[in-house]
Amino acid sequence: MSSIPHSNLDSVLTSTDKAKGLPNEHYVSEAVFEEEKKAILFDNWSAIGTGKDIPNIGDVKPIHFVGMPLIMVRDENNRINVFQNTCRHRGMILIEEPSNISGAIRCPYHSWCYNLKGDLCATPMVGGIDTNSHDSIKNKELGLFEIRSNVWQDIIFVNISGTAPAFKEYASKVIERWSEFEKPIYHGGEKSSFSLTLETNWKLAVENYCESYHLPWVHPELNVTSSIEDHYHIEEIGAFSGQGSHVYNQIKNEDGKVFPDFDGLSNKWDKTSEYIALYPNVLLGVHRDHFFSIIIEPIATNKTIEHISLYYSKNPSEMPQLNSLIDENASFWKTVFQEDIGVVEGMQRGRNGLMFDGGKFSPIMDSATHCFHRWIAQTLKDFRSEL
Repeated sequence: MSSIPHSNLDSVLTSTDKAKGLPNEHYVSEAVFEEEKKAILFDNWSAIGTGKDIPNIGDVKPIHFVGMPLIMVRDENNRINVFQNTCRHRGMILIEEPSNISGAIRCPYHSWCYNLKGDLCATPMVGGIDTNSHDSIKNKELGLFEIRSNVWQDIIFVNISGTAPAFKEYASKVIERWSEFEKPIYHGGEKSSFSLTLETNWKLAVENYCESYHLPWVHPELNVTSSIEDHYHIEEIGAFSGQGSHVYNQIKNEDGKVFPDFDGLSNKWDKTSEYIALYPNVLLGVHRDHFFSIIIEPIATNKTIEHISLYYSKNPSEMPQLNSLIDENASFWKTVFQEDIGVVEGMQRGRNGLMFDGGKFSPIMDSATHCFHRWIAQTLKDFRSEL
């Protein structure tokens, strides 16, 4: 049996009009945070970074994903691999800073070396001063621990536990929904990536993104161009939820030029944009002329980092006349996302109110947020039943 104090999730697992939200402990309890790390983040496909973080062959980047030391590596075949960032010898951290490696990944402790595919390829003096091998050291069995990974829309997903369904099965419904956007995408450059640190639980960042209910009060400028009346709910039980808008107005530069559209889009996308939370920790936005991803990085019960990246249908080098517009678009979205910080941090502080009981959902306006709550609750119940 688990030692974690199990919250009662039955009140979440009902219809939106009757349901309550997740109990307070899912936002403030260290024990529940650890439980969710395993059941929600490690047992599912979670995002940890993007391909543009390691653009060149030989690039390596260390990260910590909820305390798990990992390295993202681009190998000689331009394939992205993810490994646990620990040497198989004595568990030393291998990579401390992002770098480009032309040879091998070398452990700074005893110089055991691994190639970019994670194979152990050198063990200096392992058999004595002048002997670099030993019968008990079998290189084929001592490669780096590889983490199951997949890249989609430049997002690097991992399944730490190795027990999740195949990635294509996991993401099949969003891939199908946005099949028209299965095309090359190009990062907008240095200003098109930025991070925001929030003093809130990671789930509140996801919940807020799912709904447009807060638009008139939190995003008044955005509400002028794409009002709450123009929005609709998106709900795919057990996979993702969010919102869409029937009004999308392309931004223009002083000459009236706009970003080029993705090729071959149907007329639906002339004025439609969609924004979904792909469970557990990826927020996505699609438009006729640009795409963005937000990777939610849980740090602690009350700390989260959002990593935002914006992409376009053409390489910025092919449209230099739009460089200022690319920067303006990034600035616009950064302002929008910053406007959410106060409310998600306020909700986090509110979760310390002992009498708060998970809250009451609006049956009409909050169903997409409740969809996420239901997925969390059901995933945790299934996880607990297997303990």
